[in-house]
Amino acid sequence: MARTKRPVTPAPQAVPQAVPAAGVTAGDREVVGGVDTHKDTHTAAVIDTAGRMLGHETFPATGPGYARLLDWLCGFGRLLLVGIEGTGVYGSGLAAHLRRAGVAMVEVDRPDRKARRWQGKSDPVDAEAAARAALAAKATGTPKDRDGAVEALRVLRVARRSGVSQRADVQRRMKTLIVTAPEVLRERLRGLSDKQLLATCARLRPDPARLHDPVEATKHALRTLAARHAQLTAEIAALDVHLAALVQRINPALLELNGVGVDVAGQLLVTAGGNPDRIRTEPKFAMLCGVAPLPASSGRTNRHRLNRGGDRQANAALYRVVLCRLRWDPRTRVYAERRTAEGLSKKEIIRCLKRLIAREIYYTLIPETITEPAPRAA
Repeated sequence: MARTKRPVTPAPQAVPQAVPAAGVTAGDREVVGGVDTHKDTHTAAVIDTAGRMLGHETFPATGPGYARLLDWLCGFGRLLLVGIEGTGVYGSGLAAHLRRAGVAMVEVDRPDRKARRWQGKSDPVDAEAAARAALAAKATGTPKDRDGAVEALRVLRVARRSGVSQRADVQRRMKTLIVTAPEVLRERLRGLSDKQLLATCARLRPDPARLHDPVEATKHALRTLAARHAQLTAEIAALDVHLAALVQRINPALLELNGVGVDVAGQLLVTAGGNPDRIRTEPKFAMLCGVAPLPASSGRTNRHRLNRGGDRQANAALYRVVLCRLRWDPRTRVYAERRTAEGLSKKEIIRCLKRLIAREIYYTLIPETITEPAPRAA
């Protein structure tokens, strides 16, 4: 009688896990963390200095969650460094918590598209990539300090910028209404200047009982918009007072520079952050502002091209300083005439001036870095 063979079930295999080298315990192991930040949760990963993955975990984006995340990272060994994505957005709370705990951090950019095509996309994968970027020193940027007066300046500037944008939109809508207004109203308002138009519309008295009439309805709309414009103007003026006091408190030397007002100084302070010493050299500040020309040489061609990166708001602030100095500063006008004689166009001269002014701004933002007299900008 033939015997039936029983099927052999293979023994379960253990999932391979990263283990420390022989003789290494969590107490003397050195580790590096990475965090992928989101609105509600943060996913953390930890690797050792040999690049071996030790684990990943998700934590709530709350104060207690930040504490649990830090305790979890430190449970693997001595924490050397943490790479964080989005320290200026969803990761700002975690960055502040780690800063108060004395943990070294670096700002990590999200992985590029090529890396994501090869590795896929998930929160643990992104957290591990952040840890590896920090370990390999691919990410070296120090996050901004968001606990001081510069952060207060930033949030007030957000409110002011919103008010300016809405006020301009109100004025555009008023002029659009006038284009399509009934003839009797259009002839009255069409030739007025902006100031006269606002004053006239504020004095309009529509009949509430006749809003079914396009003339009365247009009067009511224009009067409402004029009142909104006046309210926004009052809000902007009040914010300007607070912003001027804050800039004066943070760095009054900026306001003494030619062409630098409260708005320009405020933007440059926000760009540098509450810890401007994180920008270690003057060329790095120029790169941050997008005014450092980039090499574009090839073969026998030796040239530089326009830098379209960096903080574009800071770039625009430097542009306004250049325009002011070209109009009022004799030294800048002499410089522009000399470079024009050398064959440079006006755009090229403005780019050169922005680079020179960025140097002057840097040594005003971080005066303790000066070891010799700072070069004077044109």
